[in-house]
Parts: sequence; C-alpha cells; structure tokens
Amino acid sequence: MNPTFLSWGIAFAATAGVILRPFRWPEAIWAVAGAVVLVALGLLPAQLAWQAVGKGSDVYLFLIGMMLLSELGRREGLFDWVAAHAVNYAHGSPRKLFLLVYLVGVVVTTFLSNDAAAVVLTPAVFAAAKKARSKPLPMLYVCAFIANAASFVLPISNPANLVLYANHTPALGLWVARFALPSVMSIVATFVMLRWTQRKALNGECARDLPVERLSANGKVTLASIGVTAVALLIVSAFDLQLGLPTAILGVLTALIVLIKERESPVKLVSDLSWSVLPLVAGLFVLVEVLDHTGVIREISALLRQSTQHDQSMTAAVSGLVIAFGSSAINNLPAGLIASATALQAHSPERVIDALLIGVDLGPNLSITGSLATILWLSSIRREGEEVSFMQFLKVGIVVMPPALVLALGCRLLTGH
Repeated sequence: MNPTFLSWGIAFAATAGVILRPFRWPEAIWAVAGAVVLVALGLLPAQLAWQAVGKGSDVYLFLIGMMLLSELGRREGLFDWVAAHAVNYAHGSPRKLFLLVYLVGVVVTTFLSNDAAAVVLTPAVFAAAKKARSKPLPMLYVCAFIANAASFVLPISNPANLVLYANHTPALGLWVARFALPSVMSIVATFVMLRWTQRKALNGECARDLPVERLSANGKVTLASIGVTAVALLIVSAFDLQLGLPTAILGVLTALIVLIKERESPVKLVSDLSWSVLPLVAGLFVLVEVLDHTGVIREISALLRQSTQHDQSMTAAVSGLVIAFGSSAINNLPAGLIASATALQAHSPERVIDALLIGVDLGPNLSITGSLATILWLSSIRREGEEVSFMQFLKVGIVVMPPALVLALGCRLLTGH
C-alpha cells in the first residue's frame, strides 16, 4: 500500500476513534494509538513525532493549571457557594438561572479561556442545577456552547487563537476592532438558538432562597487565585507571551498554599485530575504532523493562495465555513494547526485568517469532540454522573452552530478590509 495513503488512513481511523469512542474507551487511547502506529510503521520519523508532541507544551501547562484550580474549587466548596448564590438570584425561575449561567459563561470564557469555562464553570453549574432541583442538562449545555461561542472576544479567550496566529496575535485594540461585532453576533445567536432548543426543559419552577454557607478560607484563596489568573492572562497576552507557564505556576502555587494550610498530601488532589486529556492533545499534534509530512498542507496552501488571488472575500467566506465543519469533524486543535500552517505557507491576508479563526473557534459547537473545551466539558459532566452521546449533542449543535457561524463570518467580512 502507498505509504501516504496508509498514513492518511491511520490518521483518519484514529480521529474516528476519538469521535466515536468504540468500546467506550477514552478518547486519548485512540489518538495515542494512532500516533504510535504511525511511528512504529516508519510512516512518521520518531524525531518529527517527538517534535510534534513538544509543540503542545504550552497547552499542557495551561490545562494543568486550570485543572488544579478547578479541582481545588470543587474540594473547597467554592462551586457550591457560587451555585447557591446563582440559584437565589434566579428567584425560582429555571429560565433566569439559564440566562445567569450564560452571562457568567461569557465572562469566564472571555477572561479565562474556553477551556476554563469547561473545566472551572461546569462543576459549579452542575452544583447550581442540583441545588435548584432543576434539570441539569440545559445548564450544562450552556457551559459547552458558550465556551466556543465567546472564544474570540479576546486573544486569550481560546488557546487556539494563539495557535492560528502562530503566537503573534494582533494588538489588543486591533483585535477588538476586528472581532467585537462578530463576537456579539456569535454570543447572541448562540443564546437564542440554545434557549429555543431547551425551552421545554426550562418550564416550571426551581428551588429558591437557599441557605448560603460562608466560604472557607481555602475557598477564598482559590477564588482569589482564579481572579489573579484572569488578570495575569490578560497581562501576559498584552506582551505577546505564552499563557501556559503562568497558568501552571498559579495553579501549583494555589495548590501548595491550600495543601500546606490543610497539612494534606498532594496525592489525592493530583490523582483526581483528568490527566488523560494531555496524551489526547499530544496524539492530536502527531496526527497533524503526519499530514504536513505527507505534503497535504503544502497542497492545500497552494490552493488557498490561488483562490485568494482570484476572490479574497469569497475565499475567506468559504475557508471559514470549511474549517468550521472540519473542526467539528476532527477537533479544532488539529484543524487550527492545519489552518495556521496552511495560511502561513499561503501568505494569506488578515481577512482570510480572521475567517479561519472564527471557523476554528465556533465550528466545534456542532460536535461533542469538536474542541478540547468540549472534550473537557464531557469529562467534567461524566464525573457528575451525566452522559451526552455524539448524536444527542449533534441534534442541538445542528440548530445552534450554523446561524451563529454565518452571522459572525458575515459581520467580519462585511465590516473588515
């Protein structure tokens, strides 16, 4: 068999395994298995595979820091405290609680990233739904969909933004000028369509006037650390630096402070983290590397360059749509890496790159494995005893994602130059 076609077949099979989870095995097993087979068969040199794994170092550090903060928040009762306040503000209305969760999700995604919305917000929202004696799934869907819908408000709102611009994002002022209106349209359209899909589940009333226990000292430390992390990410982003290391440092420092105060071993805390997400990311980086190694990206970049020269606006629109549905199919992390490498080789103008970014960020709302944030969300809800199948998510995503995508792309292409 032709080595190139064999490489593509293995990469496709591994990606399908991540999406479909045969035998209900974790997503990471399929991504890592695909990477190992590619190297074992000599289809991808081990050195290139290792380099591909190394490209994800900033993402690994970022995730470790966020997972530590999330687990500390759960352990120290921070999420229960937030949940009680949220339920009381809703005054017995599931619809008001839905709106409140959505607004909080916008803020968390904007200033802490979409992965943080999945990791930090989801446990708090589940706790709120439980305390309110309301159906949890509509509230949990908010965490998944807003994590992607609000992920291009700021450069730090999604680590994929930094990947797509090869760690050289536009200045904050330029970014806001280019993405403010598309972000608003994405957030509003996603809310309207998601609210419509959940209208029946949000009927009736929920609990109100819950007693709110005082937040523990360590809970306050964790809350403060999450706030400091948000400020630190904004500052780091303004200086065009990577986000992973400061996030990991703040997460580790917070954990050390809490564990020292409680005089506890770190073993339990560390063992409760969802470590499988790290090899999943590493495997996806390797699967993308084999596409570059076999010349796929070179061919796509040539096609993109020719199309851009013929009609820039049409190329931007089509590119945004294609990468959106591609991201939902293969996950937006590898799709973003492919888009970044392709745009770089094609010397694409900003309008095309911006359309690619909107597609990479928003497209994953179609699929349960479309983004790392959604996979993290899925892992979080499984810990709480909830389960959402691929088809169950798709039935909601097919209604929610396309209108937001079309409106966001339209705003960017009609108002930009």
